[in-house]
Amino acid sequence: MKAWGILLAVVSILCANQTAVAADAVEVLGVKFPKEKVVEGTSLSLNGVAFRKAMGFIKVYAVGFYLENPSSDAEAVIRSEQIKHLHFHYLTSKATAKKLSDGFLKAFKKANPADMVERNISDAERYASWYDKDMKPGLTAETTYVPGKGLTLMYQGELKGTIVNPEFIQMYYTYNFGEKANAKIRDGLLGK
Repeated sequence: MKAWGILLAVVSILCANQTAVAADAVEVLGVKFPKEKVVEGTSLSLNGVAFRKAMGFIKVYAVGFYLENPSSDAEAVIRSEQIKHLHFHYLTSKATAKKLSDGFLKAFKKANPADMVERNISDAERYASWYDKDMKPGLTAETTYVPGKGLTLMYQGELKGTIVNPEFIQMYYTYNFGEKANAKIRDGLLGK
């Protein structure tokens, strides 16, 4: 009888630990995003999660967005001077380097005023050029903005570069969170 009691206690403890682990992360399409993440020595909170599908059924990526000061206000997110971190986890091999690069430029231009795009096209093209390898399931892309340092892209585990131009950085976040951004993804990342 004592053995059953001990076994039951052990199983209860294991189940409680599994629940605690699950409570510390949010899962989207099988990808777990921790509720907190340390970036540049600063603790960030998961602001929201989203996913992208193409043609309604191809799972392209799941994405988590982290902020020092969580917010559901798109304009505040775009303009805020705090560490911001987007973590994309790819789920398909159909996201080729060309599609990613071309898609970024097209959406970036659509999301921002033409005069701003013209002034910042060289930074936009440089950023797009960093999408230089096809994605495969399980690979990641991470963008991190650190005030005073700039916007950095880590692509498939490789540091690609940093852009320090404040206007480009604001445009990058407008592309992700502005009026012309994908509404489902924007709202998910804003925690709506």
